[in-house]
Amino acid sequence: MINNMLSENCINLNLKGTNKNQVIDELVELLNAAGKLNDKEEYKKEILKREAQSSTGLEEGIAIPHAKTSAVKIPSIAFGLSKTGIDYDSLDGEPSKLFFMIAAPANASDTHIEVLSKLTTTLLDDDVRESLLKATSPKEVIEILSANMEKEEKTDKKDTGMPDVLAVTACPTGIAHTYMAADALIKKAKTMGINIKVETNGSTGVKDELTDEEIKNAKGIIVAADKNVEMDRFAGKHVEIVPVKEGIKNPEKLIKNAVAQIAPIYSVSGEKTSSSRKERTGFYKHIMSGVSNMLPFVVGGGILIALSFMFGIHASNPSDPSFNPFAKLLNDIGGGNAFFLMVPVMAGFIGMSIADRPGFAPAMVGGLISLNNGGGFLGGLIGGFLGGYSVVLLKKIFSKLPSSLEGIKPVLLYPLFGIFITGALMYGVIIDPIAALNTGVTNFLETLGTGNLILLGAVLAGMMAVDMGGPVNKAAFTFGIATIAAGNYAPHAAVMAGGMVPPLGIAIATTIFKNKFTKDERDAGKTCYIMGLSFITEGAIPFAASDPVKVIPASIIGAAIAGGLSMFFGVLLPAPHGGIFVFPVVTNPVMYLISIVIGSLVTAFILGTWKKPVDQI
Repeated sequence: MINNMLSENCINLNLKGTNKNQVIDELVELLNAAGKLNDKEEYKKEILKREAQSSTGLEEGIAIPHAKTSAVKIPSIAFGLSKTGIDYDSLDGEPSKLFFMIAAPANASDTHIEVLSKLTTTLLDDDVRESLLKATSPKEVIEILSANMEKEEKTDKKDTGMPDVLAVTACPTGIAHTYMAADALIKKAKTMGINIKVETNGSTGVKDELTDEEIKNAKGIIVAADKNVEMDRFAGKHVEIVPVKEGIKNPEKLIKNAVAQIAPIYSVSGEKTSSSRKERTGFYKHIMSGVSNMLPFVVGGGILIALSFMFGIHASNPSDPSFNPFAKLLNDIGGGNAFFLMVPVMAGFIGMSIADRPGFAPAMVGGLISLNNGGGFLGGLIGGFLGGYSVVLLKKIFSKLPSSLEGIKPVLLYPLFGIFITGALMYGVIIDPIAALNTGVTNFLETLGTGNLILLGAVLAGMMAVDMGGPVNKAAFTFGIATIAAGNYAPHAAVMAGGMVPPLGIAIATTIFKNKFTKDERDAGKTCYIMGLSFITEGAIPFAASDPVKVIPASIIGAAIAGGLSMFFGVLLPAPHGGIFVFPVVTNPVMYLISIVIGSLVTAFILGTWKKPVDQI
């Protein structure tokens, strides 16, 4: 099959380029002239994007620029030879002379990827490289590679029992470095007389997956990866974590360290490695994938909304006397677009974490359905998991299809059936119960309004912290707006106080109890000050999603106290919003501020008491 992917018209034995960019241009032009690309500029953009992550210049004069993108029409390889060599940021600092540019379509089949991976590992052979440097014709280049790749297949590794050393290799695109590192480790282990097994996390998924028994009996484990791999299974073992290039460059050192158990023992949150613990870890991993990718939309959009209020609460409304065009622009960008995408993006990346790229579209559609039908944050979570696991199910069902249909799975079958299944379940099962929950909560609040006002304020404010922008939060907010319309301004003041407390309490906690939060959490905590002061409760969502058992109850308690105090002090708020922007129109603003500060401090100190220091987790 190498003859189909590397044609003579994609081989240049006399590259003219004298630097990295010029060589890339020559190889891209080779592929484009041969009709292998859909979009030359887009393909080059993806090549440079991969180079920005880490140079594809290896040792021994080899460079393998590569990209997997829809800009590629036909899976192909371009080969170029530079007689003098050029500086390509190689591992050993030596000039690169042999260039293989790999072009893989976005829907490349497993077979194509396997051929590309075998090619990259073949290049580790000294004799192959010497022969290629001396090649005088494109035909000779193809003959050299074909003969040696066939030899590689005949000498593939055999199962020789329980391995002494385990390894995992992974690179961002999963095409070249993943397999080169694996092959370098396997070959070096063979010469050292060490039994090794290597799991590859490549473009087509995980191959040669490590078993629980192998992990249990291994002396040491090597993780040579430039992207996230499943780590919790290695708890309690000696694990050396290095970039994928180290697997190619220093396999002997890594194997010796593994055998000697030099690497530190790997630990995760908690110490259990039972199946139930793994399942729980997977659940949080998926949520955090969604939350981390959602956070830029929360921060950017939320702050733009807050800035629009500086011109007036209604300054973005063209029919209001305080209308300001710039305020409308800020609000449209931040609220109408960035904030609008928050829940669908979170759901999409949850689905992607579960089922890789095929899970993204169904999950994002599930999140959008939730957003448009009152499901909010909680509905988005459900949509994300529905989308991801529907594709997991589809992968099992479609695994029985002929291999010739492999290419249409990611571009047709997974999105078509995945989106339909997710959408049908969201509309048919999920949305109505959440809407009913909203109605029930609203009815409950209306009956409570005739009783104890302080209790009403505590309940309303506490609800703002339950799901932080979801249906419960929105039910309390809607009730507060309704009371304003009825001329009762006290309940909405409590609602606004409750919405400000979760992010402010978390921000204070990350400032006072620094040893209870990671550096990333402390940095995010600074943003929570702005979110809280701007009445953006969603700023607390990343913390609530990562540690809901502690963060949500602490937020609810602090918010409820703030809301109850607001009612007790008789604070009135006629504006249908919150944050520091409405303080000029608040009745009794000093006591309102005190209510919010007390509630935030309560949340902060509860978190500081409940959470363990990060070095104990």
